[in-house]
Amino acid sequence: MVDVTKWPLLSLLSSEERATVRQACVFGTSANEAIYVTYGNEVYGFGLNCSGCLGTGDSVSIIVPKKLDFLQGKKIASLSYGSGPHVLLATEDGQLFAWGHNGYSQLGNGSTNVGLSPVAITANLQNKKVTEVACGSHHSLALTHDGDVFAWGYNNCGQVGSGSTANQPYPKKVCGCLQGKTAVAITCGQTSSMALVDNGEVYVWGYNGNGQLGIGNNGNHLSPCRLTALQGLCIQQIVSGYGHCLALTDEGLLYAWGSNTYGQLGTGNKSNQLSPVQIMADKERIVEIAACHSTHTSAAKTQSGKVFMWGQCRGQSIPLPHLTHFSSTDDVFACFATPAVMWRLVSMEHDDFMTVSEALRKEFDSPETADLKFSVDGKCIHVHKAVLKIRCEHFRSMFRSQWTEGQQEVIEIGQFSYPVYRSFLQFLYTDTVDLPPEDAIGLLDLATSYCENHLKHLCQQIIKRGITVENAFTLLSAAIRYDAEDLEDFCFKFCVNHLTQVTQTAAFWQVDGRMLKEFISRASRCGAFKN
Repeated sequence: MVDVTKWPLLSLLSSEERATVRQACVFGTSANEAIYVTYGNEVYGFGLNCSGCLGTGDSVSIIVPKKLDFLQGKKIASLSYGSGPHVLLATEDGQLFAWGHNGYSQLGNGSTNVGLSPVAITANLQNKKVTEVACGSHHSLALTHDGDVFAWGYNNCGQVGSGSTANQPYPKKVCGCLQGKTAVAITCGQTSSMALVDNGEVYVWGYNGNGQLGIGNNGNHLSPCRLTALQGLCIQQIVSGYGHCLALTDEGLLYAWGSNTYGQLGTGNKSNQLSPVQIMADKERIVEIAACHSTHTSAAKTQSGKVFMWGQCRGQSIPLPHLTHFSSTDDVFACFATPAVMWRLVSMEHDDFMTVSEALRKEFDSPETADLKFSVDGKCIHVHKAVLKIRCEHFRSMFRSQWTEGQQEVIEIGQFSYPVYRSFLQFLYTDTVDLPPEDAIGLLDLATSYCENHLKHLCQQIIKRGITVENAFTLLSAAIRYDAEDLEDFCFKFCVNHLTQVTQTAAFWQVDGRMLKEFISRASRCGAFKN
C-alpha cells in the first residue's frame, strides 16, 4: 500500500483525510498541486493552482482540499497532466474531461482560453469510450476502447502526428502508419508521442532532437513511424521521460533510448542514444518500468520486488540502475524525482488478490504451509510435495516409487550444496534463477542429473553473462563435464580471445592435465598460439 505522506504536499492532509484517499496524483512544476479521489468517488484538489489546473473554478491557491463537484461520483480510469499544467481525465465509463492551461488548445475544446473547471471533451469522440489519456508539455493524447489514438494541442514538432506543424484545436485521430492498428497504450515526452499496438510494435512521432524517437537519427517526424529497431521483440509497456524513453518486453527485457544528460538511460554514461539499447541485462526479469515527461528520472521493478532507480535523483546524476530499499516505483518519484511528482495516477487500495504464480512464489520455503523438508548442509528448505510432483519428473518418479504415507518428512541431500539445491527448488516455484555464475555451475550439474533442460538453459545463460578472465577456464571445464556444447563453445572462444590473461590465472593451472592438454591442442588448431 502506498504511503501518501512521502509526497510533501499530501502530508498536509490529516490522518482522517488520508484514510479516505483511494487515488491520487501530485503534479506541477514544483510538485505543488494535487488531485485525489476518495473511496466515495469524490474528487478534491489543492495546492498552487497554476492556470486553474486544480479545476476548482478559479486560479486561487488553496491549502485546504476543495471538492470538484462537476466530477462527483465519477470513477476515474486514467489521469495525466502537462507542463502548463493542463489536466486530462478519463472515467471508467469512457468520458473525457479536461481543464487548466490551454494556450495551445491542449484541452481540445477548440479555444485557447484557460479552463478553470472540468469540461467534457466530445469533439470527434462521439460513440468512442476513452480508456487512457497522456499529456506532453502542451499536447494531449487519448486512447479509445477500440484501439484508436486521438491527439490535439501544441504541434510545433509534429507531436500531434497530423503530418503538419499546425496546432490542433480538437481531438483528431492519428493515422499514417497507425491506420488499421489497434493501440493498447500511449505515452508522451515533452514534445514527442509514442503508441504501443496489440502485436507488441511501437510507433513514435514528434520531436527527435535527442533521439527520443529511437529511429537512428535526430530528425523530427510529423506523423507516426514504426520503431523498427525493436522489431522481433514483443513490447508490453512503454514510458516516456522528459526526453528519453523506456520499453519493456514480454520477456522482462528493458530497452532505453533518447536523452541521457543525467544518465537516465542507465547505460553507465551520459551519451544520448539514437536507437534502443538493452540495459539491466544482468538483472532478473523486470515487471514494471517508470518515467515521467516532467522529470529525467527512471525506475524499474523486478519480479522479486526489487526497485531500481537511475537518472536525475535529487539533483544527482546516477548513470547506472541503483538498487533501492523501496517496494514501489512510485516511491522513487516521491523521494528522488525533481520535481517530486507522480508518474501515474497512484492507487492507495491494498490489493489482496494474487495470481497463481505470485501465490506459489510467496509460499516457497514457508514452514506454515509446507508438508516436506529438504535438509542440505544442515539447513532446511520447506516445500510442498504436490508442487514438486507437478513441476518435476524426477520428484514424480521418486514419490511414486519410494514415498508412502507416514514416511519421514525430511529428505537429506548430500550431493549438492545448499545454495544450489535451494535455487533449484525455488526455480520450481518461480521459473527463475538468481545465482552467481560459479554457483550456476553446480546448478547446471543438478539440471543435467535431473534432466531439467529448461533449467540447464537458464544456467548456461547466467554463466555466459557472468564469464570473466578469472573464472573462464573453470566455466569451460564445467561446460565440458556437463555436456553443455553451446556453453562449451562460448567459454572456449572467450578463453582463446583472452588467452594471455586466462593462462595467468590460478584456475587455468589447477585443472587436470588431460583437460589442459585438450584445450592447448584445440586452441593450437585455431591458431591461438601462433605468437
